[in-house]
Amino acid sequence: MAAPDDPYRPFRPRAARWVSIVVAGLVVVVLVGLSFVVPTFATVTVIWLDRLGFALVAAGGAWFLLRHASVRADPSPEGLRVRNLVTTTTVTWPEIVSVRFGHGHPWVQLDLADGRTLAVMGIQRSDGAWAVAEARRLATLVARHSQTSRDD
Repeated sequence: MAAPDDPYRPFRPRAARWVSIVVAGLVVVVLVGLSFVVPTFATVTVIWLDRLGFALVAAGGAWFLLRHASVRADPSPEGLRVRNLVTTTTVTWPEIVSVRFGHGHPWVQLDLADGRTLAVMGIQRSDGAWAVAEARRLATLVARHSQTSRDD
């Protein structure tokens, strides 16, 4: 666990992480429970296929929600590793041009030197003032690693 004053501690959402974990648990419990409660008037083979279907849907939903709970951004002296829902991207500090967290954006956006933008789902608007402070910490890291010996 990183110290609270360590600028390289990971960026992780708070509210979305806990909500995703709780809802994933509920999805599994409800769908698996329903698989045993829903009446069926078919053969035993169909009943087990129905139950398997419920279990697969529960597993898929739980996987997606747990993936959402695991979004993060890990800074290091070399750059930033961003793990979003589907992809994990590593960028070096010089590649990051600016950090945006404007109104209407659900998470931080990085403007990259090649013209692309990269969402950082590890800092989410739903976390309120804490998210704003984390966005400032990220912007400070970018500024610190972008400094040159002379102003170009």
